[in-house]
Parts: sequence; C-alpha cells; structure tokens
Amino acid sequence: MAASPDVTTLRRLLQGVVQAIGDRSTHACLPEVCRRLGLPEPPVDAGAKWRRAVASLAALPDSEVPVVAQNILDQEDVDAPTRNAIEDELWAPHQGLSIPTRTRRDIAQELDLEPLVHYPDRFTAMLDRLWVLDGGLADVLAPTRSLRALIDRHVLANPGDWSAEDLFERLGAFDAGDARFERFLLALMSPYVLPDEPAQRRVVAIVSPHLNAIGAELLENGQEGGYPLFVIALSGASRNRTPKNLIFATLSKPDIRFRNAVDNAVELLGDPDACLMYDQPIGPGGVLWRDLQAWWKDSRDITDDGEAKRSLYQRLGRCLPANSPAQRNLWELYHEIHGPAVHELPALLPEIWLHWDPKTVEQRGRDALLHLRMDFLLLMPHNCRVVLEVDGSQHYATAGRPDRHKYAAQMRGDRNLKLAGYEVFRFGTAELEDRTAAKPLLEEFFTTVFQRFNVPVA
Repeated sequence: MAASPDVTTLRRLLQGVVQAIGDRSTHACLPEVCRRLGLPEPPVDAGAKWRRAVASLAALPDSEVPVVAQNILDQEDVDAPTRNAIEDELWAPHQGLSIPTRTRRDIAQELDLEPLVHYPDRFTAMLDRLWVLDGGLADVLAPTRSLRALIDRHVLANPGDWSAEDLFERLGAFDAGDARFERFLLALMSPYVLPDEPAQRRVVAIVSPHLNAIGAELLENGQEGGYPLFVIALSGASRNRTPKNLIFATLSKPDIRFRNAVDNAVELLGDPDACLMYDQPIGPGGVLWRDLQAWWKDSRDITDDGEAKRSLYQRLGRCLPANSPAQRNLWELYHEIHGPAVHELPALLPEIWLHWDPKTVEQRGRDALLHLRMDFLLLMPHNCRVVLEVDGSQHYATAGRPDRHKYAAQMRGDRNLKLAGYEVFRFGTAELEDRTAAKPLLEEFFTTVFQRFNVPVA
C-alpha cells in the first residue's frame, strides 16, 4: 500500500483546533459548522461546546481525517506552527522528488535576494504562508526579536545584510520537508512574488541546473495574469507538458471548433452534457477526484457536495460502452476498492480523446489518425500520464479471425503513446469480465501503480 498521512498524528494536531472551533461556536450553530468541515454530527449529550466538537472528531473515520484536515486549513484560521505541522503530514505522502540539503544550499548560494524583495509586502506574505515567522511566547514578549522582525531589518530594510543562504537557514528551509521546499522554490519564481517575466526566468535559469542534477526539471505550466507559471517535474516525465484540453466522457463524437486558434482555445458545441471538457488549471499533483468534483459542482451550479459526487459519478458512468462489461467493472471497482479515499486519488477519466479529426477514418484514408480515444486516463503527480486500456477481440481480430494487420496497428498506436510520454497498461477483457475475480487483480494493480508514481492511498 502506498504511503498515506499519519492519521494518529493528524488527530492529535486537529484536537486543539477542533476544540477552539467548538469554543467559538454556539450550541445551535455547531452542527452546521461540523457539516461544513466534513465532521460527523456532534452529540447533543456531550456537554460543553468544545467537548461536543472533540467528540465529533473522535467519531470521524480514519479515511476521512485527511479530508477534514484540509477543509479546516481551507476554512479556518489556524496558527502558523499548527498549520505547518498539519500541512507537513498531508503533504508528506505526495513527495515524489527528494531534494537533498546540498542541492538546496547550492540554489540558495546562487540566488540574489534583491530582485525577489522588490515587492516587499508580497514577499513577506509568501513567507508567512509557508513558514513560521512568529511563534511562541518569546516572540510575544519580545516582538523585535521574532523572525518576522529580523527579516524586516536584515532583508527588507537593509538589503545585503543577509544573503539568500542566511534567509533559507533562518526559515528552516534546509531541513524542511521536500514538499514545503518545493512549494517555496516555486513561490520564489511565481507571478505573485515576481510580476516581472525576465526576473522570473532569471530565477528559473539559476534553479534549473541544480534540479536537473537530481533528475528533475522546471516546466512552464500555463499563465497567471499574463505571467508564466512553473512546476517541478521528474525528468522521466519532463517531455510531458501540462494538458491543455481534457475532453472526456463523450456520449458521441465531440462537435469542436477553435474559438481562438492562436491561443489553442477550444470550444464545445451542441449538447453540453454530451461531452465534458475540464477547463481548470492542472497543478503538480495532477487531477484528483476532488478537483473534478469541485469543477463539476461549480460548472453545474450544484450546492451540495454529496449531490455533486453522485451526479458526477453517474454522468461519467453513462459514457462507458454497453458492450464492454469488463470496462465497466474496471470503472466501478476502482471506486469500490478505494471507497472514501478516492476523493484524494487521481480521477479515473473515462473515454478521453487523444486525437480529433472532423473527418471519418474512411474520408481521411491512409492519413487518418487512429486510436482516437483512450479507455481511461489517470493524470498523476509531476505530469505523469497513465493510460488504462481494456482490449477485447476487436483489437486483434476481424470477424472472429486473427488479423495481423489490426494487431500491428494496435501495437503501433501503443508505441506512439509511450513515445509521447504516456505509461500504458493493458487488460484483456477475460481478466475483468468476472467482477469477483477482477477485484483482487485490480487491488494489486492499483497498489503497485500508486506506489510507483508516489500517490498516497489512505
């Protein structure tokens, strides 16, 4: 089983936060607060408000603890030390790249702080989001000695007092978890901190060689406000760019036009329910079910999370071919095997379009693009793309007889996918048609795949 957050540690960290949430709520409002955060209904006979809130946390299934922890971070005001401790637990299983201390120090020694602090309020806000600048009674009693005050004095007010290496040392960046350090690096070259593209690219030029040396690469990942965004990708996936158009779950061939061909802006026409197009930015974590559900909920004006989950699952299931029970078994068992944990796992995208041509294969002739759709696609962390195909006899036979030309075309398409940066895994229909036999096979398969691509499973 792939790594997952330490639930015992998360419960301990959340205990005080949940107690405080109970204290500042009223008895009448507490049930709604718990529902909003994903906590069970607080018992009415537990006594004080904080005791009711803590009892609700105790009743929470282990599989839901990471989800509630993230909800609390997103919706509640949590002090920086506790916030970071919770984040470190949530982020730890997602650390696909190990960044050694020497690499971190080499980067710090080359960085120049002066352009990074050109917008001091933005720079400080970024540090505040990732690090603990004020903490403990000592900082309350002597605020001029806090890390925030020292940064104000030695980095912002007197440039040159501290080097980037000094700042990294004081922040604890050399000893921080890989996930936090990765976010810190990306923040230093972000449009928020550096709304200056040449300056962004100078930082990228400094950092890139050090990441290349440890098997990683900085890739451009779209734009924000006209400025480039960057992600860190493992070198094995560096040839993959961030997907621009995710067109999937089609009930018929998509009716597509370019709204703006220069910008590769695609528009779907016709029945909006006949074809889905995910149009949200895709970060370094790939596309999780929670990302897909949030997009669906927003785009369909659904107010209830449970309804969004149910209706999305049903809509995606409708696109599966009726003549392939093996494909449907794979879809249903993926969600059955992982249960509530699927919320934090890569979304299994069905019937996703790889090629599109307004003409049919017959009309296009020998220049036709074959293998137009993939049965399933998982967009994993760090731009890794995993394709799952369920192959029936139609993939290698014609009229029930082996067809070497069809088989050769299938193998050619497989090679092309792999050369384009996709990881392709094929199942024979005979493996998946019996649901009972298919379940342990898929349990073992997904456990192995998620371990390989550093995907945590609760």
